[in-house]
Amino acid sequence: SIGSKVSSKTMLSVTSSVAMVLILLAIFSSTSTMVSLPVLERNAGSLSFGFAAVPINAMFIVLVGLCTSIMWGSIFNLAVEGLGKYTAAASGIFMVLVSGGGIVPAIQGGVADVAGYLSSYWVVLICLAYLFYYAVIGSKNINRDISVADEDELPLETASQSVPVDN
Repeated sequence: SIGSKVSSKTMLSVTSSVAMVLILLAIFSSTSTMVSLPVLERNAGSLSFGFAAVPINAMFIVLVGLCTSIMWGSIFNLAVEGLGKYTAAASGIFMVLVSGGGIVPAIQGGVADVAGYLSSYWVVLICLAYLFYYAVIGSKNINRDISVADEDELPLETASQSVPVDN
């Protein structure tokens, strides 16, 4: 698998970059440009395969979904890197923060009501730009002076100095 050969930082920066390009293509492409897609149609109770004309903008947006579907693992790995004994607590906090997946669509819906559905994808572009920033710069561990080792897991040289030796 690719995930075992590519770092989380690289994976997140590439997928967020590709997603940003796709969003820009969706926003600026003509809505009259259509692509033909295979679909399953229901005609008079029977199912059949056919083709439907779909705006190319919709295809770009679907492809953004493919990019975002693989981002969580990279985000999680970058976020817990270097947390040591705090990893379990941070994992719980990250699960709560998934609520952003409910907040951002509400914001995008509000923008769509005011400015139109294609303009609302600027909200998504801003979120993707933040993910790109996080992958490239924001995920660097700057708290190097905080002890993240468990108290009972002292380094070997410290442990040997703190345990009394009977002669």
